[in-house]
Amino acid sequence: DGCGHTVLGPESGTLASINYPQTSPNSTVCEWEIRVKPGQRVQLKFGDFDIDDSDSCHSSYLRVHNGIGPTRTEIGKYCGFGFQMDGLIKSKSNEMTVQFMSGIHTSGRGFLASYSTTDKSDLITCLENASHFSEPEFNKYCPAGCVIPFADVSGTIPHGYRDSSSLCMAGVHAGVVSNTLGGQINIVISKGIPYYEGSLANNVTSKVGPLSTSLFTFKTSGCYGTLGMESGVIPDSHITASSILEWSDQAGQVNIWKPENARLKRPGPPWAAFISDEQQWLQIDLNKEKRITGIITTGSTLPEHYYYVSAYRILYSDDAKKWMVYREPGTDRDKIFQGNTEYYQEVRNNFIPPIIARFFRINPLKWHQKIAMKVELLGCQFSIGRAPKFSLPPPPPNSNDDKNDDFSDDFIHSVKTSLETDKTTFTPEIKNTTVTPSVTKDVALVAVLVPVLVMVFTTLILILVCAWHWRNRKKKTAGTYDLPYWDRAGWWKGMKQFLPTKSADHEETPVRYSSSEISRLRPREVPAMLQTESAEYAQPLVGGMVGTLHQRSTFKPEEGKEASYADLDPYNSPVQEVYHAYAEPLPITAPEYATPIIMDMSGHASAPLGISPISTFKAAGNQAAPPAGPYNRPLCGTESPSSVRALYDTPKGQPGPGAAAELLYQVPQGLPHPTGGNEQP
Repeated sequence: DGCGHTVLGPESGTLASINYPQTSPNSTVCEWEIRVKPGQRVQLKFGDFDIDDSDSCHSSYLRVHNGIGPTRTEIGKYCGFGFQMDGLIKSKSNEMTVQFMSGIHTSGRGFLASYSTTDKSDLITCLENASHFSEPEFNKYCPAGCVIPFADVSGTIPHGYRDSSSLCMAGVHAGVVSNTLGGQINIVISKGIPYYEGSLANNVTSKVGPLSTSLFTFKTSGCYGTLGMESGVIPDSHITASSILEWSDQAGQVNIWKPENARLKRPGPPWAAFISDEQQWLQIDLNKEKRITGIITTGSTLPEHYYYVSAYRILYSDDAKKWMVYREPGTDRDKIFQGNTEYYQEVRNNFIPPIIARFFRINPLKWHQKIAMKVELLGCQFSIGRAPKFSLPPPPPNSNDDKNDDFSDDFIHSVKTSLETDKTTFTPEIKNTTVTPSVTKDVALVAVLVPVLVMVFTTLILILVCAWHWRNRKKKTAGTYDLPYWDRAGWWKGMKQFLPTKSADHEETPVRYSSSEISRLRPREVPAMLQTESAEYAQPLVGGMVGTLHQRSTFKPEEGKEASYADLDPYNSPVQEVYHAYAEPLPITAPEYATPIIMDMSGHASAPLGISPISTFKAAGNQAAPPAGPYNRPLCGTESPSSVRALYDTPKGQPGPGAAAELLYQVPQGLPHPTGGNEQP
């Protein structure tokens, strides 16, 4: 009479004293006999130990034995308040006996312990939570039987569970381990969230939880995607039922609750059976074999029709003729799944191990008012070896009333737990977060090839764009005769003889004349400066530099001749007549198109007699003889243009102011253009 919560599985289990974690009653005794597979040994781990030791373990104690029966040998006898046992108690064989004795006492919670085979070195108890571990990720083995009424769980998948939740009980709620079998869990710790939802899943009620500093989630195989009921992948013709509810309302409208209405989250009425008995079923054809890992159900979802199924069995088949009932490994009883507790909430149940089948059938066993439900199946594609099926054909039908009475005891036995099921919230959507093993290699190959191909194509595109840009730039700059910016400096003038001949039949560079800038330059820098500035009219060829042709130029090239660089110094070249190949003198009748070159020659030394600079400009009329000296004084800023006229030297070798227009002229002696009259400066 001293046995509390007990689940003895084939490889692991959990046991506790009666009334734990409250004070155990006086004068009680309980003895557990544990057996595992031959060749293996048993290890025992205490999660909590609080037994009165006032009489030195005489009347209240816990004793552990090697073996079972009369031949067993004692391993140890334990008592004490808050007794801490860090290590594991191991048997020498595959059998162990645990004996609890409670004498007269006033306090003491008793104990809770878990066991497993010795190959599970990372065994934990049902009381462990995430705050007991400092690692951000770790693996542990949960024993069977961790669905206990005195442990709390807050949260859901995939959002995560509060760090105060029992690790193993949360694992059962998430569907990663079985309460009957236990199993390995892979925990990942992360930052907490402000609010944790609650839901009912796998006979575990998760409560709503407040903010916490951290939470934990489970790494899984990822085979939890929906299989097509809600999305419509499963056609209506593949959803059938034993019967269909058809009825007329007060307005005379006929309502038919067909099997295709049993799609989760679809608005409208559900599927409902015409007759509410245990022979009813809802069948789903998945078109081919699938790995089915879970099911989500709701009731009618209509407040005016408070119908739902509270317990059911699962049957499956490959041909829809021979049906198997789902059972957990190591048991000879049909698995009874807890259904809904009200008409709207979603309840999830997982299959461990999963079901491999094409045809899936739900057989309601208990219901409220009428059999009505909506369903979604969870799982993934199946492409590997079949898992063993632990099931037997369904028993023959009996009368409805007798069957319900017999089932009541079976149901209570199968879902024996002190969990509350009347206060639940909705199960969140479960999505497939990873891929199935059959496509893992393909996904890994694609994950490598796609970035490589993207990089290769991006590189090729960049190379083509750069080549096209370079080619266009080369075409644009090829053939221009203007010197680059760094060629235009004054010191480059002496290196012009090394430049190759350039063609003058390409686009031109306009020339600008600025008297303010030219006046600051030395005489020898004037020709170079004139090459760098743009102007409204074309630049005359002064000092041997090749000028440019402009669309509005008054100079035209002679046909059949090719431009070339001349290397004549306007001041030091010998006396000779040079006729430029491109420029003609401006006509006398249109002086407004030619702008005289303004040259500040005041700082230049006098040239020898008989040597004069060359000009391509002629005077626009009869000019007076220049004053003595090779150069004339330029017009001062205070002199009026109306009273001064430009003076030009007479042509070389052809004296006289009225020389022919085709002769070459020297540099102007007076700078401003005459505006009229024959006044002298």
